[in-house]
Amino acid sequence: MCGGFNCSKNSLALLNILFLLVSFVLIGMGSYARATSIISSFEIAGGIIASGLFLFLISFLGLFAGFKHHQVLLFFYIVVLFLLFIIQFSVSIACLAVSEKQVENAIEKVWTSDSTDGLKNNTIKDAEKYFTCCGWETNNSTECQQRKECQSPTPTVSDTVTTDRQLTCRTCSEVIPYQISHALEASGGVGLFFSFTEMLGVWLAVRFRNQKDPKANPSQFL
Repeated sequence: MCGGFNCSKNSLALLNILFLLVSFVLIGMGSYARATSIISSFEIAGGIIASGLFLFLISFLGLFAGFKHHQVLLFFYIVVLFLLFIIQFSVSIACLAVSEKQVENAIEKVWTSDSTDGLKNNTIKDAEKYFTCCGWETNNSTECQQRKECQSPTPTVSDTVTTDRQLTCRTCSEVIPYQISHALEASGGVGLFFSFTEMLGVWLAVRFRNQKDPKANPSQFL
């Protein structure tokens, strides 16, 4: 019968297997980005890997607690997953609420600030290399010609003037805010979807925790 003990157990296991697969994807993405120098900042790649490891531990805890029907472990799993749902739901809503102008002002404030922080400098280099742009507002064509990582590839069909040299040497203020704004919208939508799957996991874990194992000893304390 669906909704019984075995159905709740299998549903919770499948959901945690999904979380487990997502954690492997995050760990693989962080490791690949670091190994191929897509992200040269170790802290950023390490943060992606740490997120994957945390999700791996949560999913492993859910699988073990569900398999053993362990009351204490299920309780901790419910609490941690509910806290994760609150954090991810709040962050997703914030990502969807941020406008492109707010993104531009925030990036400009950090980009143009005087700082010798190595993480900031590496992040700026990553951004210039990924978005193929140079500087924030000053478009120096000589600098662009000398720095190959700042030269964009062949202009796409969407470019109106394919012979204009400025298309291959754009400032980062022209490219990054628009791209980041759309990335935030996409991330917010995906994060909002997965936050509801986490709430589904909380509901399944609570339901499963309160159910009695039909194969257990009838006199066993629950």
